[in-house]
Amino acid sequence: MNDLTTEIKKLEIETLDNLKLSKAKNTIRAYKSDFNDFVLFCSKHGMKSMPTDPKIVSLYITHLSKQSKYSTLKRRLASINVMHRYKGHYLDTKHPIIVENLMGIKRVKGSIQKGKKPILINHLKSIINVIDQQKIDEIKKLRDKSIILIGFGGGFRRTELISIDHEDLEFVPEGLKITIRRSKTDQFGEGMIKGLPYFENEIYCPVSNLKKWLEISKIKSGPIFRRFSKGSKLTDKRLTDQSVVLLMKEYLNLAGIENNNFAGHSLRSGFATVAAESGADERSIMAMTGHKTTQMVRRYIREANIFKNNALSKVKI
Repeated sequence: MNDLTTEIKKLEIETLDNLKLSKAKNTIRAYKSDFNDFVLFCSKHGMKSMPTDPKIVSLYITHLSKQSKYSTLKRRLASINVMHRYKGHYLDTKHPIIVENLMGIKRVKGSIQKGKKPILINHLKSIINVIDQQKIDEIKKLRDKSIILIGFGGGFRRTELISIDHEDLEFVPEGLKITIRRSKTDQFGEGMIKGLPYFENEIYCPVSNLKKWLEISKIKSGPIFRRFSKGSKLTDKRLTDQSVVLLMKEYLNLAGIENNNFAGHSLRSGFATVAAESGADERSIMAMTGHKTTQMVRRYIREANIFKNNALSKVKI
């Protein structure tokens, strides 16, 4: 009997490990952060957080709705559900007390999201120009310009961008091929290849700037985007995804652009928006960004086309 119990325990541990491996590390971190907020709420009000019940979750959702977007409520609910599954507990997130509460909140608040702004062409040019104006070493200028231009040109997620190694690059006559070995929507490592063509204007060309960065940095293998030490010496340590956000916001600020309206996602959403404005169809945008569903891409296209075929433009006054 003891042997059987031990075997079941081992299987439980292995199953939990498999569940955790099914999600990206950043996703797991986000789930835990969300769940910790739920735990604090329950502790404050003398309620049980694990395992919990639908009524408590519904009360928490109502509490959050006072100052959170509808999308945040949905995410928190998903996080609570996932953390219960990890611990082997069942939580009925389809219970009427949760579903109908969310419907009521949605009626009051609406579900439209006002997200962070995308980096558009005018922003991109301002950032590159302001980098060139800085009194810093040329090597750092080239690194920073390459990060911004490659991030934008490839519609990369931050984690994808900082994960690029020299071995993932292939320069061809048409431009550059970049192999993405794993991403948020590709947890099984099937990979994808993004193609970045040369731009006519070399100043803003992702491929040309990256070539110059690799030449001056002498990087031949490993991470292509690395940290500088305090003495401005290039290290072999990979940049963090948060570093990309801080770098982008710093240059937006220096360019006189209010940076609170932008986030790490702004390079990626900027690519999709600009591509849509330029007439690219959703299939070709998705092929570059790696979106698995059309929902978000169609939103970019709608926002990009808001003044195209606008009914008011037909009115003559």
